[in-house]
Amino acid sequence: MSVLTRDEAQTRARLLDVHRYTIDLDLTTGDATFDSRTVIRFTVRADQDATDTFVEVRPAELRSVTLDGHPLDPETLDENRLPLKNLTPGEHELRVDAAMRYSRTGEGMHRFTDPTDGETYLYTQLFMEDVQRVFAAFDQPDLKAVFDLTVTAPENWTVLANSRTEHLGEGRWQAAPTPLISTYLVAVAAGPWHSVRTEHRGLPFGIHCRRSLAPHLDPDADELFEITKQCYDRYHEKFEEPYPFDSYDQAFVPEFNAGAMENPGLVTFRDEFVYRSAVTDTERQTRAMVIAHEMAHMWFGDLVTLRWWDDIWLNESFAEYMGYQTLTEATRFTDTWTDFGVIRKAWGYDADQRPSTHPVAPDKVDDTASALLNFDGISYAKGASALRQLVTWLGEKDFLAGINTHFARHKFANATLADFIDSLAANTDRDVHAWADAWLRTTGVDTLRPTVTRGDEGTHTLTVERTGSRPHRIAVGVYDHDVADEGHHLVLRRRLDLDVPQTEPLPLGKRPALLLLNDHDLTYAKIRFDADSFDTVRANLRGLPDPLTRAVVWNALRDAVRDNGSVHRGATPEPPMTPTAYLETARTHLPHETDLALVQGVLAFATTQVADRYLAPEDRPAALATLTSLCRDLIRRTEDGDHPGLRLIAVRHFIDVAAQPDTISAWFSEGTVPGGPELDPELRWRILGRLAVLGAIDDAVIEAELIQDPSATGQEGAARCRAALPDPEAKATAWDAMFGGDDLSNYLFTATAQGFWQPEQADLLRHYVPRYFQDAVAVAARRGPAIADAAGRWAFPTHAVDTDTLRLGEDCLRDADPIPALRRKLADQLDDLARALRVRGE
Repeated sequence: MSVLTRDEAQTRARLLDVHRYTIDLDLTTGDATFDSRTVIRFTVRADQDATDTFVEVRPAELRSVTLDGHPLDPETLDENRLPLKNLTPGEHELRVDAAMRYSRTGEGMHRFTDPTDGETYLYTQLFMEDVQRVFAAFDQPDLKAVFDLTVTAPENWTVLANSRTEHLGEGRWQAAPTPLISTYLVAVAAGPWHSVRTEHRGLPFGIHCRRSLAPHLDPDADELFEITKQCYDRYHEKFEEPYPFDSYDQAFVPEFNAGAMENPGLVTFRDEFVYRSAVTDTERQTRAMVIAHEMAHMWFGDLVTLRWWDDIWLNESFAEYMGYQTLTEATRFTDTWTDFGVIRKAWGYDADQRPSTHPVAPDKVDDTASALLNFDGISYAKGASALRQLVTWLGEKDFLAGINTHFARHKFANATLADFIDSLAANTDRDVHAWADAWLRTTGVDTLRPTVTRGDEGTHTLTVERTGSRPHRIAVGVYDHDVADEGHHLVLRRRLDLDVPQTEPLPLGKRPALLLLNDHDLTYAKIRFDADSFDTVRANLRGLPDPLTRAVVWNALRDAVRDNGSVHRGATPEPPMTPTAYLETARTHLPHETDLALVQGVLAFATTQVADRYLAPEDRPAALATLTSLCRDLIRRTEDGDHPGLRLIAVRHFIDVAAQPDTISAWFSEGTVPGGPELDPELRWRILGRLAVLGAIDDAVIEAELIQDPSATGQEGAARCRAALPDPEAKATAWDAMFGGDDLSNYLFTATAQGFWQPEQADLLRHYVPRYFQDAVAVAARRGPAIADAAGRWAFPTHAVDTDTLRLGEDCLRDADPIPALRRKLADQLDDLARALRVRGE
């Protein structure tokens, strides 16, 4: 397939004005393909001579094409491009009649049959360049048009779209014409949906899911609508431009590749957000944040859209920042920035330290394949962190004034970074152009290091050294021991504002027990400690009064482990913060932690990075024993039933790190953890997955559980467990399913990959490591970017931390020519592997 280049898009945008798409989809033609008939009305600008261009379409069969009533030869289709020759200035009409393939990879028109009840569901995911899998289009974001959609579906189905839909009878559905939107934002979802509807401020709201999930959606419907309404109302307080579409539907769809997609008027979410099993309040907060994030896109991305993909941050960074901030302001979830700090921000820090890093706003993205790689921790987490710093530096009043100027200037149109900065500059005296150059055009993570100097009469001053070039406005937390408490509590003496670089040292008064840079996490930078503060952290971390403050400290410890460096500076630097030291710190303080996001984040890093990768294989059993002991303490602490979310996290991680099967096998047999919780499907499959790794079950046990839970999630659980069995035949079967054929859906591919590689099975899996680099390249080339992403993310042998794996990967990148999506994933995995080797000292 030919990818669209930036130059080609600019040329076509100068040539054409696209007015309207009239699209007729017939979803009743069979299981493999659907019919797609498209009429595109467009104008060639008067200042153009007769010229050539092309329209994109990727059909199973191109039946006919006419331009202004004259037939074109379908055989001229070159991969995904249909040439349009000798276009003259003026109005034109293009008609395309094609059969299009259904997808099993979450791209284009995805088709899913629910194993629970046999019902079939379809939905579109047209992002970046997948609209051409569904209908013919001039597929670039700056050729906005009106979309007029008609769908024929089975009689018992409901069809959802970007705008209100009307059933015309006999399975025919008509959607109201949209406002001007980009091609990648068109959406259709069709099937026998279970729907719950309400109205808010005169606007119809709906939530939709598969019928088999109805018993799980209905109990949460009030919460989902409440969050949606609260965010909607808060955005209308912030934004002068009202919500620009005629309805607001949220569809929870199966086998979705992303968390959600901001299709105007019809947001699609992965249907794991319809909870079949118990979840923590932090997981509910995450779902609420995704709702807030996608609603922010109705303005950032849908109303005002990037001109080209180099400004993707104008979509994602803003939605990320607005999602967290608006959730904090408008809902019961008031500590969202803690979760951002310990989970999302770490994603940004990691991405920004790899060779594949890029600026938040890169100067130039050459084509769509390159652009797709930039949907990462930089465009989301780093960009949102930069915006949070911008608000701190600029002030929220001027920031919102600039946003509203931007909406007014560019609504239903396209804009660039320069346009946005000009809108901000119109509402402040600050030099936002210089700020943008420093923050959005550069790469890497700054490091802030404190020096505390003792002066006359016992007073102290602070000087902050910055590694990097960005200006930072931070808060400095000054903490003392609580003299009324002989335990571990610390009290905030004061929180000081500081601009870095400094103009003069910051007076502190008497020496604090802890001096914390970037308290409340207002900037994007690594922080270090002075020696006395680090001693306090090791002894008193759990005594810090604010969870966001504790998140900053835990991130600093995490960074120090990954950097294989000292976490503090002083006259006599201590040895590096080792993986074992991190585990000991977690063992000391985490049993006393109250914030669920922190417990989850620290345990996840301690397990998947420290125990599984950063420690040598001979040290892993001791690490698992430490983590088991930590989780057991959390389970004991929550026996009173007052902390169900904390208990659930502890139980999950106890299962994940179990080195012996006895305890979790007994839980499975009894159907409950002593003192609760009872085992729901998620916990049952989780236990079976670990027992499979340990060789404590066989396929008969997996099959028996699948009979009890034949759902899509059950199918994934079974695939994960079967791939995890320490049996040569099971491994060969799983490998062949992933790489030998193309039948696995995106979710079943991922589940199989998640089960396959296990640190406990290194000897059994050794000969698969070199095979991976051949077979992953081949399957990515055959099946495209979504499977390439899964193959690079989940099927990579992360447990194989050795120089042989690194060499094989480097040879693959040099010689095998993987497609861009896989190349990027491999490059990142290999950089993480090299980091793990450095942490190990190898």
